[in-house]
Amino acid sequence: MAIALGATACGGSSSNTSSSGPVKGGTLTVLDESDFDHTDPQRTYTTEGQSTDELFVRTLTGWDEAGSTPKLVGDLATDTGTPSKGDTVWTFHLRHGVKWQDGTDVTAQDVKYGVERAFSGDINGGPPYAAQWLVGGGDYKGPYSGKQLDSIQTPDQYTIVFHLDQPVADFNETTAMSGWSAVPKAHDTGSTYDTHVWSDGPYMIKSYTKNKELVLVKNKYWQQSTDPIRQQNVDEFDFKFGQDQAAIDQQIKSDGGIAQTSIEQYPLAGSDLNSFANDPTLKSRYYNNAAPGINYLAINTRTVKDIRVREAIEYAIDKTTVRGAFGGQAYGDYASTMLSPGIGGYKKFNLYSTSPAGDVTKAKALMKQAGDPKLTMSMAIENTPTQEHFGDAVKTSLAAIGITVNLVPMQVANYFNTVNNVKNQYDLTWGDWIADWPNASTVLPTLFDGDLIAKNPQANQDLSYLNDPKVNAQITAISKTADISQRNTAYGNLDEQIMKDAAVVPLMYMKFSAISGSKVGGVIPDTIMAEPSLVHVYVKQ
Repeated sequence: MAIALGATACGGSSSNTSSSGPVKGGTLTVLDESDFDHTDPQRTYTTEGQSTDELFVRTLTGWDEAGSTPKLVGDLATDTGTPSKGDTVWTFHLRHGVKWQDGTDVTAQDVKYGVERAFSGDINGGPPYAAQWLVGGGDYKGPYSGKQLDSIQTPDQYTIVFHLDQPVADFNETTAMSGWSAVPKAHDTGSTYDTHVWSDGPYMIKSYTKNKELVLVKNKYWQQSTDPIRQQNVDEFDFKFGQDQAAIDQQIKSDGGIAQTSIEQYPLAGSDLNSFANDPTLKSRYYNNAAPGINYLAINTRTVKDIRVREAIEYAIDKTTVRGAFGGQAYGDYASTMLSPGIGGYKKFNLYSTSPAGDVTKAKALMKQAGDPKLTMSMAIENTPTQEHFGDAVKTSLAAIGITVNLVPMQVANYFNTVNNVKNQYDLTWGDWIADWPNASTVLPTLFDGDLIAKNPQANQDLSYLNDPKVNAQITAISKTADISQRNTAYGNLDEQIMKDAAVVPLMYMKFSAISGSKVGGVIPDTIMAEPSLVHVYVKQ
């Protein structure tokens, strides 16, 4: 997500449900400051995009979060899959009766084609796991030239088998991501599929005007009996894009008119977070939960080559002013590691300043050792007030040690598409990452495996461009460890090794907050994607 995961997202602390159960009918309005980078299931890698896709895209497996803890279940598949040959072969059997929006059956061949299309250079931006793990994935270029990937087999209409080049004990958690979904070949429009996604879920696209509005209506061929995750309560979803986040916050807070039946997906603006979090009148419609992720600053190791300069940056950043830009204590705890508490493999350590305000004296000493260079660095941020305040905080911190920072603001909808393209490199890059599932294997390999930079030139998640042979070798070795507990311990140690390279400054372990109108019910706290899940949502009449 994360969601790279991607653009930041939010989750809820209560389900906001009615004791009388969900109500049918009505329109839910979703107010978002920005459009999604993608809704194409093989391309989206932000939590907002993936959370929205859940309404009209089904995956092989999925997370049932209606209970107290997330439970992995079969979604398109009847169960969570069957591993064999030491977790290198995974077999899934599809449910009978799952229909496309035109009433035709969803088949194993549709799933195979959906996964294969992600290998095309025209379909970029999504998670890297298929290319990393499927036999032959490193050389496969997608189905548009007429070729198939032999490591994905479909012996019949309802069976699909994946052959992996290494053991992956939690492969069935990977298949809960939107990239492992079906796409009907006859309706694939390639790079423009974002606005034409064919639905096998409870809702379907009625209209989509990029950067303005997305309208979803009921898919009449969807059946509750085939879907263990979603409900079909509201008649319509109306996503409206492009309003300032603080304006969205205030509109929903007012709870008048359409605001009563509205919700937001992006987190509260930093300027609103503290007051909203402590407002007792908002308690019943305020959602906050810890996200399995990290807010961080990446230092480009290709352009900032002197490790003493990178270490100086580690010590110089005043995390108190940085956190203040995002809303203060309510946003999250100060971070010193790239793995966050709650993720398998998390190890508590701190290699740099013990004070969140930094250690300017130590930073200046390191700069002096480096020859006291007077450097100018570019820094990529999103063009929001919150991020601009964050950028100013970093500028002030680094100015104290002789580094001038030039901010490069970008539109939210295009931010990760831009910084993930290796043609667009910045000295410093803001990033956040939410684990694709609660395991270190979805954090460190994706963010720091230097071998992936060349493999994913348009979807590079290694914003620091770290390409340390020792780190790469450890990632390869750890990925082949079948025992998850041993693997997590190794990842905790790897996290410490990565921090010794001073390639990133961990800032905060994130918490995400959002609000809804008073007539919105059934919001589930999605702790996997840190979003207010809409799969059970309803509008109170």
